[in-house]
Amino acid sequence: MGKGLKYLFIVQGEGRGHLTQAMALEKLLTENGHQVVGILVGKSQARQLPEFFVRGVSAPVRQFDSVNFQPSSENRTVNMLRSVLYNIEKFPQYLKSILFLKDAIRDSEADVVVNFYELLTGITYFNFKIDIPNISIGHQYLFHHSDFHLGDSGIIGTEGLQIFTKITAIGAHKRLALSFRSMDDDEQKRIRVVPPILRESVLETEPSKGNYIHGYMLNSGFSEDVMKWHAAHPEVELRFFWDRWSETPVKRIDDTLSFYLLDDVEFLKQMAGCMAFASTAGFESVCEAMYFGKPILMVPSHIEQRCNAFDAVRSGVGISSDFFDLSALLEFAGRFTPDPAFPDWARSARRRILQELIEL
Repeated sequence: MGKGLKYLFIVQGEGRGHLTQAMALEKLLTENGHQVVGILVGKSQARQLPEFFVRGVSAPVRQFDSVNFQPSSENRTVNMLRSVLYNIEKFPQYLKSILFLKDAIRDSEADVVVNFYELLTGITYFNFKIDIPNISIGHQYLFHHSDFHLGDSGIIGTEGLQIFTKITAIGAHKRLALSFRSMDDDEQKRIRVVPPILRESVLETEPSKGNYIHGYMLNSGFSEDVMKWHAAHPEVELRFFWDRWSETPVKRIDDTLSFYLLDDVEFLKQMAGCMAFASTAGFESVCEAMYFGKPILMVPSHIEQRCNAFDAVRSGVGISSDFFDLSALLEFAGRFTPDPAFPDWARSARRRILQELIEL
């Protein structure tokens, strides 16, 4: 192997998916003689950067204020009006963030910028002449693929999502579209279809079938659904992860219901041993459940997650609902058959994605 390349990561900080992807890619690159010189993470007042991410990466991490969606008063779904007003108010701070990104990219001496779906990266490349090539990576770029047909989904608001996604990839040399299944590349749109980036700890974990339902909710307001179902079905053990940072690491309601603060090691352990998985349809956690062969219930809280759920349901790996209908999940689990092709597809990610990152 020749001289290693230097990479700068820019990561959208919402949820856990983009963060775990960055963790996995940093490890992949460093193991192959390359270097990640820095990781820039978009932040918001509504989220904390999880401790598992800070501990799990080697490169220095810096944060900047970025565009984000505001939850409803019940902390369940996204409140679009509140989000628009909030981001208009924060616009002067975003201008500072754009200048910060411009300087950080130019000063990094990186050979390549890898953008994990951060909107301000595209805006920075649009406004300034930056010679360092960038590669955009995310499941959302698959929605632009000529053979994906997101317009057939019946989901309201997909046009706005497509515009948002295009902006994130302004100046991108190529777009790596993470996919549940193999598809041909879309050369005209510079879209390369690649497997999801699962961490080695996922690939090395042996799943088992326990007697509990595992869950993850991006917005903790969904806990009311879980509590209500639990009251009617106390015999079924539930272990759910949430983002209510004011709580203790484990909030034990009773013998069969516990809520956990997001911790990646514990999350993976609980995922591998569950009988079924319920989540707010984040791409990364759905892929982990697919790898372990778990039936999935998806409860999307915003447009991007609705598109993830549409794709997963079309792949036959789960069901979608407007609330945490765990009875429907158990019924689906009784007739569920795992996708036999997915584990091999996921295991090919390291080779495929490394090739895309070093070939410019």
